[in-house]
Amino acid sequence: MMRRVKAILVSIVLVTGLSLAPGLAQPNTKQQQGRSPLPPSVKALKDLEYGKASGRAMLLDLYLPEKADKPLALIIWIHGGAWMAGSKDDPSPALRFTANGYAVAQVGYRLSQEARFPAQIHDCKAAVRWLQANAAKYNLDPNKFVAWGGSAGGHLVALLGTSGGVAELEGNDNDLRESSRVQAVVDWFGLTDFLHIGDAKSDLQHNAPDSPESKLIGGALLENKDKAAKASPITYVSKDAPPFLIMHGDHDRTVPFNQSELLYATLKKAGVDVTLIPVKGAGHGFGGPEAIATVQEFLKRCFK
Repeated sequence: MMRRVKAILVSIVLVTGLSLAPGLAQPNTKQQQGRSPLPPSVKALKDLEYGKASGRAMLLDLYLPEKADKPLALIIWIHGGAWMAGSKDDPSPALRFTANGYAVAQVGYRLSQEARFPAQIHDCKAAVRWLQANAAKYNLDPNKFVAWGGSAGGHLVALLGTSGGVAELEGNDNDLRESSRVQAVVDWFGLTDFLHIGDAKSDLQHNAPDSPESKLIGGALLENKDKAAKASPITYVSKDAPPFLIMHGDHDRTVPFNQSELLYATLKKAGVDVTLIPVKGAGHGFGGPEAIATVQEFLKRCFK
């Protein structure tokens, strides 16, 4: 089973040429720089410590346009990799937004071989709190934080968006007086409902005990329904969720498209501002000018 998982994940590459978060094969530094060049006026602050967990420093990278006449809206990029691989150092589609006046934070978090869920969302929320606490220092607008991620990263940003104020998912790292809420979410083909991910056709056996989801929670999904529900963004949907943009390839056979349909319907029923964009013909990974333009328009609407 795991050989099958790795074969699928290694083969996933964005149309843009970026190896998106789901992939296990990571680019070297030269490849990353070639694929995600920073504008010359952007400052990169690497390995900023946002907290400690499992006995080590938790790190993020912050990319800041140097010429800004007002506090910057911030894109918080959460990488994917089936919660088993990937890194904050991976190239991302978010970095190009620094040319449009956005700051970008790329967040590292504990993978499932190091710590089971909810460690991953604890780390992401700790990063948001740290960024809130340091907003003035880095000229960030604390009211304009958007979380964006793909695949496992899409799952985590969706969870950030739906679980604001859920105490058991906050963790206890750094200043809990700061908010971990974000003001918008861009979810690219993320998992949303662990209890039903095995219902749709997929190239992965999601309910198997060695699936990425089962490894994340520490047991087979349907034998650990409480844990599976706790890890599902759909569990926490309320009218208080921020605006969501959900994009998903309609030929995705790794994370079924139905996962995004389920989250969309639940958010819509709760009265949340949500848009679902099926990416025609795309599998588990996509990119290109049209996809980026869709995100740009969504952010303009959210952060007028």
